[in-house]
Amino acid sequence: MSTDRSIFAERGFAYYFGGQCFSYLGDGLRTLAIPLLVFHLTGSALSTGITYALEILPFALVGLVGGSLADRTDRRRLMIGCDFTRFAIMALFSIEYVRGALTLPVLYSGIVVLSAAAAVFMGGQMSSIPFLVGKSRSSRAVAALVAAEQTSNFITPPIGGAIFAAAGALPALVVNACTYLVSQISLFAVPTLGPEAPIAWPRAEIIVRDIRNGFRFLAADNAMTIITLTSLGLNFFGMMGFAITIPYLKTVFGAGDALVGITFGGVAVGSVIGALIAGRFGPQWHFGKTLSVAYVLDAVLYLPVLLAHNVLTVMIFFGLSSVAGSFQVTQIVGWRIRIVPGEMVGAVFGAVRLVVLIGMVPGAIIGGYLAQLYGPRLAIIVSGIGFLLIAFYVVLARALRDEHR
Repeated sequence: MSTDRSIFAERGFAYYFGGQCFSYLGDGLRTLAIPLLVFHLTGSALSTGITYALEILPFALVGLVGGSLADRTDRRRLMIGCDFTRFAIMALFSIEYVRGALTLPVLYSGIVVLSAAAAVFMGGQMSSIPFLVGKSRSSRAVAALVAAEQTSNFITPPIGGAIFAAAGALPALVVNACTYLVSQISLFAVPTLGPEAPIAWPRAEIIVRDIRNGFRFLAADNAMTIITLTSLGLNFFGMMGFAITIPYLKTVFGAGDALVGITFGGVAVGSVIGALIAGRFGPQWHFGKTLSVAYVLDAVLYLPVLLAHNVLTVMIFFGLSSVAGSFQVTQIVGWRIRIVPGEMVGAVFGAVRLVVLIGMVPGAIIGGYLAQLYGPRLAIIVSGIGFLLIAFYVVLARALRDEHR
């Protein structure tokens, strides 16, 4: 495939992208509505942190199996099945909410299933991108998807916060269920997502071998190991702060639901900008040095959030920090796709995802625990100090700075 040809000229990617845009809108409403709903039900920062942990842990663990399935089975059918599962859970949430029976255990159980389905879906997505647009244009495709996701996160939190304040969580739950139906329709329209010779279902020993090979590839690549461990640390400290953002805004600044939504929208604006910038940095740029600068900027721009005295300061510097964070993620994903053999993308991404995301689970719980006992600002401060320590490590990591593939 020509590197000059638009990624949207590929019919399969265009259909897939359109469906995901709708799905992202629903997800943007859900990711605000459910934590807000949990906080309203419990009034607990710890319970809110557990909500995020329950989204992350199954996503990280099931991603190992999902990566193997994506490398070997019909990805189109696999992803449609995942979307149907997510639709069913959101429909259940909506029905239980109307009945007045949507309890914390129901929410927590449903979140686990949603997370597991999302992990398998994501494995299919990462493996499908080079199949649809080619390895050389994968960074552009990843940037387009991240920008679309974050654009929806910019649009939906302010709207979702206002709707939640006026009508509760039901509209967000119903819309999210419907968007998964739209995503399924778009996937039906895609001729194929690969692989070239799919099998019905891999045996357990094949899945185990794929998982083992994914970790072996990760461990054998020095730069990938350093970047993965750095991302683990960033996610630990980042989730420590992010998981208590709602209690931070509400208890420290007295923010209402609508203002919470606007703040999340400001963060999404930064993420959109970061993804769009990253899409312009192709393989010709020095990957390691560019990424190192982004790590340092991420830490420095987060510092004013620690001692902020108003929501506007939090919004501005959360947004600026997210520019650097989104740039990092987009560049790293595109880089991995470039250097990993096509038949191993799912397995390697599953291994990386487990290591990278597993730190978010204790980060979310510890952040909620600190906020519950000592107030949300302490969790934010610990998070910021962690970012600075990681930035200092990155400056010293020569293997990362020298990486240029």
